[in-house]
Amino acid sequence: MLKAGIVGLPNVGKSTLFNAVTRTRKAQAANFPFCTIEPNVGIVNVPDERLEKLAALSGSEKIIPTAIEFVDIAGLVAGASEGEGLGNQFLSHIREVDAIVQVVRCFESDDIHHVSGSVDPVRDIEVITTELILADLAAVKKRAERLQKGARSGDKAAKAELALAEKILPHLDAGKPALTAELADDEKKLLREFFLLTSKPVIFACNVGENDLAAADNAHIKAVKEYAATHMGSEAVVISAQIESELSELPPDEAREFLTGLGVEDSGVSLLIRAVYHLLGLRTYLTTGPKETRAWTIHAGDKAPAAAGVIHSDFERGFIAAQTIAFGDLITLGSEAKAREAGKLRIEGKDYTVQDGDVIEFRFNV
Repeated sequence: MLKAGIVGLPNVGKSTLFNAVTRTRKAQAANFPFCTIEPNVGIVNVPDERLEKLAALSGSEKIIPTAIEFVDIAGLVAGASEGEGLGNQFLSHIREVDAIVQVVRCFESDDIHHVSGSVDPVRDIEVITTELILADLAAVKKRAERLQKGARSGDKAAKAELALAEKILPHLDAGKPALTAELADDEKKLLREFFLLTSKPVIFACNVGENDLAAADNAHIKAVKEYAATHMGSEAVVISAQIESELSELPPDEAREFLTGLGVEDSGVSLLIRAVYHLLGLRTYLTTGPKETRAWTIHAGDKAPAAAGVIHSDFERGFIAAQTIAFGDLITLGSEAKAREAGKLRIEGKDYTVQDGDVIEFRFNV
């Protein structure tokens, strides 16, 4: 299961957000730095309204959503790449995740201490990014030194790695994350073996107060969204960790009523989880029947046999075909029989790229 790590400076709401996302109280949240030392881990169901609609259509006994893993990592500080604030330990935790959710404080409060003495989310992002870049610089330099002997002796693999290291070093040295480097497809594939912190996809969670949740347009949020787009090629999601933490303790109907009262249609946690799911390059196909309606996780671009293998390896090994209907078509038409009559039910072969929301029944023989 792929992991998303929640990072940020101390006291920006990471642990509160983790508790809300995972609907637990696993992470201690307090008003002092380094409240979290060891990372907390939680499995999170991915919200998907399609499941209930599909289950109602099929009369399914149960619904099984897909899931991803969230990790609450302790707050980083300036100097983390040199060991400040247990930085080496925290950086190693980031290295183990597949994507990064960087929580940035976008609310003012005299009651909650900020490690830098004032609220400036872009500055905070740059502190975190700088530390990750510095750690990557040290790692790439060390790798390049190790590769030189092999490259001089004519080792093709060493030559390729050294060339990539020498290409990525100036990019990092200019204060730019590895993720934004212009690389060929083969270089991107090779870069994954470097396990760089700044090569991981990033999304920003703008942690706001209750009054800013509905408007979502305060100066801090605007600054983060602009920075994310121009410097990281990324996006930002607006969320109130404190409100989401309170919502997580309410029954679904009361939570929806509470959100409506705030002028908000959907939970920020739901938006964040779905955004992280896609950030990880994950997509969902669906199966349905009287017994269950279920979401299955695949990677974007997966072909039908690989998607079948998610259910069972026998399905992939003996793949014959995939009977496929787009979710929207099935719901609009109301049944598989009507979808077939309308020409919306398709029989796809081994070369079919499964699309998010496909409702599939596999045919196989082993």
